Amino acid sequence: FVPATLAVAGIAWAASGDPMRALAVLVVATPCPLLLAVPVAIVSGVSRAARRGIVFRGGSALETLARTENLVIDKTGTLTVGRPTVRTVVSFDQGHGEEEILHLAASLDQTSTHVLARAIVTAARDRGLGLSYPADAEEIPGAGIAGLVEGRTVAVGSPRWIVGDEVEPPAVTEFRRRLRRVAPVNTFVSIDGAIAGAITFDDIIRPDAALTVRALRRLGVGHVVMATGDHPVVANSVGFAIDVDTVLAECTPEAKVEALHELRSRGITTMVGDGINDAPALATADVGVAMGARGATASSEAADVVLMVDRLQRLVDAIAIAQRSRRIALQSVLIGMGLSVAAMGGAALGLIVPIAGAILQEAIDVVAIANSLRALGDGVSARSRPRLSPELSERLRTEHEVLLPKLDSLRSAADELDEMDPHEAAAELEQIRSLLVDEILPHETEDERQIYPQLASLLGGDDPLAAMSRTHREIFHQVDLFNRLLTEMAHQGPEPGDVRDLRRLLYGLHAVLRLHFAQEEVLYFSLDEDYVPHRLVRQASSGELVSRP
Repeated sequence: FVPATLAVAGIAWAASGDPMRALAVLVVATPCPLLLAVPVAIVSGVSRAARRGIVFRGGSALETLARTENLVIDKTGTLTVGRPTVRTVVSFDQGHGEEEILHLAASLDQTSTHVLARAIVTAARDRGLGLSYPADAEEIPGAGIAGLVEGRTVAVGSPRWIVGDEVEPPAVTEFRRRLRRVAPVNTFVSIDGAIAGAITFDDIIRPDAALTVRALRRLGVGHVVMATGDHPVVANSVGFAIDVDTVLAECTPEAKVEALHELRSRGITTMVGDGINDAPALATADVGVAMGARGATASSEAADVVLMVDRLQRLVDAIAIAQRSRRIALQSVLIGMGLSVAAMGGAALGLIVPIAGAILQEAIDVVAIANSLRALGDGVSARSRPRLSPELSERLRTEHEVLLPKLDSLRSAADELDEMDPHEAAAELEQIRSLLVDEILPHETEDERQIYPQLASLLGGDDPLAAMSRTHREIFHQVDLFNRLLTEMAHQGPEPGDVRDLRRLLYGLHAVLRLHFAQEEVLYFSLDEDYVPHRLVRQASSGELVSRP
């Protein structure tokens, strides 16, 4: 900048013979848009992010995050709620009962910080099982934990690590085969070197996970990768649900680092995680983002950006703020330097005297800095976004909290229908009819007639909820078919032909209702970022957990 300014001033003096022109050029020339406007925009963006619970460790992290092309997200605790609960305890050996397996596994897992270990310990305590303190406990990252409990060698960990090179017992093979259909998270337990049982878990996908991935794509993130240590069946089920581009299953911490090295060769890569084992990956990425609200201290220390609010949606806010701040910084530079160059030209031509040039130079600086300060604001689109009222949000959340757990009874009845005697089946089907007619239909009818009109007014446009209303019609139709089939069924219970039709209807209703409820929760969350199902709130209040993939 200085050589160019001196050259323009020299040319103006030489061409006109008037030294005042050279002086005017020197006075009006200002590098402040470069020296001040950019830092002001970056600091303003960092300040704006801090108000949203996003901590940037420096301006360079903000600038790099704004140019993110590839994103790697850890599954457990990041894409999922990260507070799983024990679903079932399965025994493969008649010599070890379910309570004994849970007791030994929980006793060993007391020394582990893994999220699944905490779930096992909680389940054992909820069942009133006394726990013993283990000896010689050794935890292997990405695999499991082993040690001595009451003089017995116990290991708890991934199926691949527990089974190792051994030949699987038939019971284990059958269990893993069935597991592939429903894809729950699971861990195996061995006692004295023999595979004794398994524990399965429920871990809920965050309600904002799919919304976040779609929003990231709109912000220009071209490739989204999910990394997890889970079995491919479990990993793919989550990957399909949130629409990631690539799933890295059975991924160790070392494998994550290798994947990041490969992705970095293709473009700017950001890693998001919360567990202690994510720290190496967070340090390897161009930008590491830690879920710091309840994540491991090590991951927060290794990260460039820390999300202090336990919402994945804050990642979208972080990138949007970074991109807006960077865009405003570039605008300020172009505006300021453009005005400065124009003023230098005017001064060289004798149109601006030195005194006026001094005033103009200060005005240019003020304009550039004032434009940079816009990064402190939200932007028009953020302020104009429609929101659910707190009362309506609470009402919708409460209704779903009551009905969602009951939907699984439809699938359970369909699974067991052909194993029941006719009278037992008839009683079970009547309970299902009562649920559908007395609870589900009134809920959906109220949604259609009262809730959806309110939501449509928020969303705007011509019938924005037409697709959701069409699903209501399908639910009403399927319930009517089920009701008529039960009415026509013999009093002594369903015949074999009835069982086939009933199972088809029950499976269909279960799938449609679960999908419909999930779609509604995504819709509600998009209109109210504070909308979190009560079942997640209860889990979040159960204590702080530190997760590991």
